Amino acid sequence: MPKPFTLTQLRYFAVVAEVENMTAAAERLRITQSALSTAITQLEASLATQLFVRLARGLRLTPAGRQLAGDVGVFLEHADSLYESARGLAASVVGELKVGVFSPLAPFRLPAILQSFERQHPGVAVSILEADLAGLQTALREGQCDVALTYGLGLGPGFTTRVLERVPPHVLVHAGHPAAARPERSVALRELAGEPSVVLDLPHSREYYEQLYTLAGLVPNVRHRFAGYETVRSFVAKGHGYAVLNQRLHSDLTYSGGQVAVLTLTDDFPPIEVMLVRSDGVQPTRRTLAFEETCLRLYGASGQ
Repeated sequence: MPKPFTLTQLRYFAVVAEVENMTAAAERLRITQSALSTAITQLEASLATQLFVRLARGLRLTPAGRQLAGDVGVFLEHADSLYESARGLAASVVGELKVGVFSPLAPFRLPAILQSFERQHPGVAVSILEADLAGLQTALREGQCDVALTYGLGLGPGFTTRVLERVPPHVLVHAGHPAAARPERSVALRELAGEPSVVLDLPHSREYYEQLYTLAGLVPNVRHRFAGYETVRSFVAKGHGYAVLNQRLHSDLTYSGGQVAVLTLTDDFPPIEVMLVRSDGVQPTRRTLAFEETCLRLYGASGQ
């Protein structure tokens, strides 16, 4: 039996639900406010339920409206995929792509990836969600992003992954540290026992670094904890302690004006996997697959 509502009504609803304001939604959709209000009223009548509470300033979703808002994004993505397949748009990738990225990873790879992707697919409008590892998992499950460039730490069930790179940990010290003068530029973590450390303190990342100390049979002497990658580097550069990190910057200079030295760890520690992550059960669009192929090509990994 055909359902008495349209895709257009659902698309209008998704925008109104996001901004909770009829005027702002009409401006974004580039339609009149009266046409939008009529579409929402018809959708509510078709579903025999109230989706919004009309307030003096804006709107508020009802419980039924929140439920529909949580489901409609995935439904519309499927509709877009079906449309693209029916039109056979193999050579023309267009539309909106929502990309999530782990905050410390963002400056290392994403600018070059996005530059290459937009050059090849100018018809795709890319929006970026920068978050920590836990936040990205939530965003993927709730449909706030189509694909995420992230670490594979603490990844729960319900995701499809493609490995881009495996990055071993290293030690960062200030330029005047005795170990920085070694010709081999390497150190065992145990050699730094007792020295103060500066920790990148993010969900799942902190557990990974704690695991390294456990493997080395050490308890770190933590002096500072920060959520910012460059903050950690800047404090190391000023001699506040050493840090164990994974991603390496091209420059040894920091925002604080100090200089750091990168030391290879001689310990046999597990690397961090950089990967592309999607939510299971959601058919990827051509936009998502094209973005993944760009990442695989630029990372130079086989994705095994």
